[in-house]
Amino acid sequence: MQPRDRLTGKEVQVATLVWQGLTNKDIAGVLGTSEQVVKNYLRTAFDKLGVWTRLELALYVASHGGATWHAQLGAEARSLAVGWEGRPSDEGVTLVGNGRKAAAASGGTP
Repeated sequence: MQPRDRLTGKEVQVATLVWQGLTNKDIAGVLGTSEQVVKNYLRTAFDKLGVWTRLELALYVASHGGATWHAQLGAEARSLAVGWEGRPSDEGVTLVGNGRKAAAASGGTP
């Protein structure tokens, strides 16, 4: 079992949104929850994947398929992520380059 197979569907969503460059506030808006809940998802994802920062998390997602990495996950995480397109609302988010979000996946605390 790979470390990423232990992630829940929400942790997969949050990790993918971090990889896309969204801030915790933006992620909370996409998921319809609070920033604190997003921080909790990040902490548990960090622990499960053995990473320490948002940058490491984004690099982990990128090295495991980027936007399609959830398709390679175990059955449990895939079933929890059913119906999620991996495409957050772009309202209030500036796009740069090839559709990437302007917010950087920076290091530091979740």
